[in-house]
Amino acid sequence: MTQWLYRWQDAPEGKWGLSVGAEGSTTELEGWKHTGIKAADTTADQELTLPKGKEERFIVPIHGAFSVVVDGERHQLRGRPSAFAGPTDVIYVGIDHEVTIISEGDGRVAVASAPATVAYPTKVTKAEDVPVELRGNGPTSREIHNFGTVGQAEADKVIVCEVITPGGNWSSYPPHKHDEITDTENALEEIYYYEVRSTEGAPADADPFAVQRVSTADQNRPIEICDEVRSGDCIFIPYGWHGPSMAAPGYDLYYLNVMAGPGAREWNVTVDPHDAWVNDSLTGQPIDPRLPLH
Repeated sequence: MTQWLYRWQDAPEGKWGLSVGAEGSTTELEGWKHTGIKAADTTADQELTLPKGKEERFIVPIHGAFSVVVDGERHQLRGRPSAFAGPTDVIYVGIDHEVTIISEGDGRVAVASAPATVAYPTKVTKAEDVPVELRGNGPTSREIHNFGTVGQAEADKVIVCEVITPGGNWSSYPPHKHDEITDTENALEEIYYYEVRSTEGAPADADPFAVQRVSTADQNRPIEICDEVRSGDCIFIPYGWHGPSMAAPGYDLYYLNVMAGPGAREWNVTVDPHDAWVNDSLTGQPIDPRLPLH
């Protein structure tokens, strides 16, 4: 059976604490073709290299500041103190570029990637230019950082954003899928990379966690995931209904969301018809006043 949930350090590669599905990764998922993720903890002046190849990348500081050198040109990412401190500077690097990431101190950096064929220019998006969207109502309220979504960033295949969900809320709900190409849906592999933190007043020995659900939409492609996730964990969603992503009371949830597929760069989804009514039932409820969290 293919493993879809990876804990931090389950799939290391050299200096990377997580390296799955990406070009050159030592850990490859059966049938996985369109997306990849790498993440690493770093110390001051530590360097990470990404080889030249047919892969486009978003480099995202989870926390800490970094410099990114693309074919000899240096770009500054000011970073942030934590994944919950608001948007960060990010950089998009297209195909056929060698990349070196240099840490300016202790930090964690992620690389969201997708095989690609069309070249798009390198671009830094500053934190203050990242569109922040508050989505949902009441208990489904969450915060989206749309730096790499369709209409916000030029790319060939990859779609990337960050989702922050306050403790006790559900995101990616009602469940939805995007695993076939139709007039109303697009086939996209999806990766969720998680960070979880305790809310104010938690004891020192608190163990922050969230829960992720993925379930079968097509009996010919069974999948069943309902697992606790913690900081550094990653779930790979090849198909099926996914959601909710549940932030347990007392613990805020962040995830880096990476998508790409064989067709056009479009995010078209089908909402689970059994639960679609929930959106209507919450209409009129205010967005959670804790948002945005930063």
